[in-house]
Amino acid sequence: MYTGFQHLHSGLAYLVLAILVVVFGYVLVNFLNKKPFTETVRKSALVGLIVAHIQLLVGLVLYIISPNGLSNFSGEAMGDSMARLLMLEHPLMMILGIVLITIGYSKAKKATEDAASYKKILIFYGLGLLFILSRIPWSVWF
Repeated sequence: MYTGFQHLHSGLAYLVLAILVVVFGYVLVNFLNKKPFTETVRKSALVGLIVAHIQLLVGLVLYIISPNGLSNFSGEAMGDSMARLLMLEHPLMMILGIVLITIGYSKAKKATEDAASYKKILIFYGLGLLFILSRIPWSVWF
């Protein structure tokens, strides 16, 4: 079960990153071209939000069942940079990144002006994406 969730989480990560980058680029292009904030733009941001949340749920299950996650909490693990990354830094930054994406979507949905909606998504999705990219365990991927 652990190996299956590990492969699902790793494979889904590529999809999530690709979708978030595409959504960010799509919103940026529409904002720069001063296009109206349409239902299509909102739904594209929603797709990014949904896949990020699905990835978070898979990651939380993996964190609970993984020998490198919840069961690895100890003082010794904090001294090992890879153990600390997998046990603390990666989950924390992913949660914070997805919280930022969620806030951005919510604020964009409530904004009354098109430019404000675009700015909220660009700022919060951009920061969320940076948080996510900052703590991906790249050495595990490649």
